[in-house]
Amino acid sequence: MLPTILLLLIVLVLSFLFFRQYYHNYSKSTTTVRLPPGPTPWPIVGNLPEIYFNRPTFRWVTSVVSDTDIGCIKLGSVHVIVVSCPKMAIEFLKTQDGVFASRPPTPGTEFISRGYLSLGVAPLGDQWKKMRRFMATQVLGPASVRWLQDKRLADESDNLVRYIYNRFRNSGGGIVNIREVGRQYGGNIVRKLLFNERYLGKGREDGGPGVEEVEYVEAIFDALANLYAFCVSDYTPCLKWLDSKRHAVLKKAMDTINKYHDPVIDRRLKEYWMSSTSTESVLIRREPEDILDVFISAKDKEGRPLLTVDEMKAQVGEFLFAAVDNLSNSVEWAMAEMLNQPDQRILRKAMEELDRVVGKERLVQESDIPRLNYVKACIRESLRLHPVAPFNLPHCATRDATVAGYFIPKGSHILLSRTGLGRNPNVWDDPLKFKPERHTADAAGLVELAEPDLRLISFTTGRRGCMGTQLGTATTVMLLARLLQGFAWSLPLGGVSGIDLSESADDLFLVRPLLAQAKPRLAPRLYGHVHTYG
Repeated sequence: MLPTILLLLIVLVLSFLFFRQYYHNYSKSTTTVRLPPGPTPWPIVGNLPEIYFNRPTFRWVTSVVSDTDIGCIKLGSVHVIVVSCPKMAIEFLKTQDGVFASRPPTPGTEFISRGYLSLGVAPLGDQWKKMRRFMATQVLGPASVRWLQDKRLADESDNLVRYIYNRFRNSGGGIVNIREVGRQYGGNIVRKLLFNERYLGKGREDGGPGVEEVEYVEAIFDALANLYAFCVSDYTPCLKWLDSKRHAVLKKAMDTINKYHDPVIDRRLKEYWMSSTSTESVLIRREPEDILDVFISAKDKEGRPLLTVDEMKAQVGEFLFAAVDNLSNSVEWAMAEMLNQPDQRILRKAMEELDRVVGKERLVQESDIPRLNYVKACIRESLRLHPVAPFNLPHCATRDATVAGYFIPKGSHILLSRTGLGRNPNVWDDPLKFKPERHTADAAGLVELAEPDLRLISFTTGRRGCMGTQLGTATTVMLLARLLQGFAWSLPLGGVSGIDLSESADDLFLVRPLLAQAKPRLAPRLYGHVHTYG
C-alpha cells in the first residue's frame, strides 16, 4: 500500500512541478493582502504529502512556522493558520470572535459526537446554540457547578489520599505512578459528576482503579490522540482510506467507552420514565443527583424532553474528553519539575504554603484554593511550559477576514499554538525554565489558572471558550494540593539522580510516567479508613 501511495504522489508532484513556481509567483503578484507566511504548497494537494510523511505531524507543523508569529500551511484546499502571538490570538478569539467561532467538520469529530450533537466539536449553527445554552444554564453555571462539586470533589480527594496511604502501608515503599493516579482521579471525578459512581465494575478495596477503570481511561486517551491529529481526510475527505488505521483506533476506543456509558444511561432512562395507563410517560424520579439526571429531566417550553438520547450520550462522552487529560498532565509535569529542581525549593515552598494556609490538622479543601497562590502558580507554570496538546481545538473562519494585515480565507482552520504561546521568548523571560514565581509577581496577590490575555492556554475564551473553568480549576488544584499536603515526595531509591524531562516522541506527555516515593506527613486519622492486605 505504501509504495503505491508514494508512486502516486511522485507522479502528481512531477506532473505539476513546472506549475509550482508559477503558482507561487502568481499568488505573490496578484494578492494585495497576503496570506501568512509558510511552506510553499504543491498544486492541488498543498502540503498534504508533508503531513502524511512527517509523523507526528504536529512537530513538523510547529517547526515550519517556528520563526513567525502567524503561519499558513495549505492542506488540500484548506488553509491552516497557526498562531503563536498573544495579540493575534486575541484578534481571532475576542476581537473577531464571531468570524472564527465555528469548528471544522472532520470524520473523527462527526463520529465521536454522533453527528455533531454535542457542544464542543459542533460547527456553528442551531444545534451548537441549543447545547451551549443548555450547558451554560443547567450544567456548568456557577450554581450548578457548586451543587455538583460540593460532595463529589471532596469524596474523590479523600479517596485519593486514602489510596496513596494504603500503597505506602501495604507495598513496602510507597512508590506511586503519578500519571496513573492523576488520570484515575480525573476519571473518578467525571464519573461521579456524570453518574454518581466511582467504579464501573467492582473496583478495589484500597481505593484504586479496577480493570474496568484502567481500560476506560486508556480508551479516553486513545480517542483523544486520534482526534484533530492532522489526518489527511480532515482536509480531503475522499482520501479517508489513507487514515484507516487512525479511524480504527478511534472506533475501538469509542466502542470501549460506550460499552461502559450506554448501559448506565439506558438504565437510568428506564428508572426515570415508565409507561402510564395512557399513551403519555410520567416522570417517576424528581430530584437530580448528578449531570445525567439533569440531562434526562431537562424540558423544553412545551414540557417535552429537551435532549434526545443520542444528544445525551454524545454530550456525556464529550464531557469526559474535556475533563481528564489536562488535569493529569499538568499535575504530573508540575511534580516532575518540582522534584527535579530541589535547589530551587519549589516543592518545599508549595508545601510550606499549604502548612501555613491549611495546617496539618485537617485536609485541604476547595474553600482554601483562593489562598493557595503558590500552588496555583506551579500549575499555571506547568500549563504554560508543558501543555497537554500542541494546539487548541481548531476554529473555522465563516467568511473571508483580515487579521494583523494578513488575508484569512473563508474555511481556514485556526490553530492557537499552545507551545508557541507558552514558550514565546518575546512574552516570557527564560521561557524554557520552570519558574512559578513569574506568575506570583504579576498576580497582584491573586493567581488564577485562567489567562484572558492568551499568553498561555489553560481555558480558552470567546464563544468557544471553556465553560468548565471553575470546575477545571478546582479539580486540578485539589489534586496537586492533596498530593503535596498529604505526603513528602522524593525520587525512588536505587541510584536515580534526576528525572528525564524529555517529551514523548508522539505527544507532549512526559517521556515516561513519573514514579515518585510518597511518605505520609499527616496524622493517620486524616487518611480515612486504611486497608491492610496479605
